[in-house]
Amino acid sequence: MPKEKSQSFTNTVKINNLSHFYGSGDTRKQVLDGVNINIREGELVLLKGPSGCGKTTLLTLIGALRTCQIGSLNVLEEELNGASRKIRQKLRRNIGMIFQGHNLLRCLTAEQNVQMGADLLGGLTYLQRREIARKWLSEVGLEEHHRKLPSDLSGGQKQRVAIARALSANPKLLLADEPTSALDSFTGREIVLLLKKLAKEQNCSVLMVTHDPRISDLADRILNMEDGKIY
Repeated sequence: MPKEKSQSFTNTVKINNLSHFYGSGDTRKQVLDGVNINIREGELVLLKGPSGCGKTTLLTLIGALRTCQIGSLNVLEEELNGASRKIRQKLRRNIGMIFQGHNLLRCLTAEQNVQMGADLLGGLTYLQRREIARKWLSEVGLEEHHRKLPSDLSGGQKQRVAIARALSANPKLLLADEPTSALDSFTGREIVLLLKKLAKEQNCSVLMVTHDPRISDLADRILNMEDGKIY
């Protein structure tokens, strides 16, 4: 029988000379320019830089939401340059994504939105997945709001629901785009401490795009990006 691939990763993300372009011909614009990054298991890494420098593009490439064009992009031991759509879809099941726009389904309650993450876990009953959803809502301080629709929640509460949804899938890699932007300083710090705890306890790597100077001291490393390059 073939030997199963180990689920233990020393480097969750390995990037070598990654470049990316938008458009074609005269309108072709380079957004990433020879990026090199390694992110280790259990590491919380902050990615900082001015708006438009390529941070979100890099995040979506690592999250297998865009096709890799130039360079090597290895995530959870899968090379994404040349990877098929099927491989990228399978990989995304092990990656949690927190977007700035929340991306909550308006017709579902907070609990049901979070349970969408737990639904990716195999072999669990409906009641078990619901308990996971409630656990993570409690972790982000929303245990009393589980029946509310997104329209009944504040911007900060919606962001916390989105964070709980990403965590409920038990990801091996968590990618977050400005997750504390809609949160007050106390809540934002509590959320990042929660992500740091998750990273250490579950060997989950966290890469977070942020402009928030209040959480810099919580990071294992800070990467600075400008004009598509990491400095």
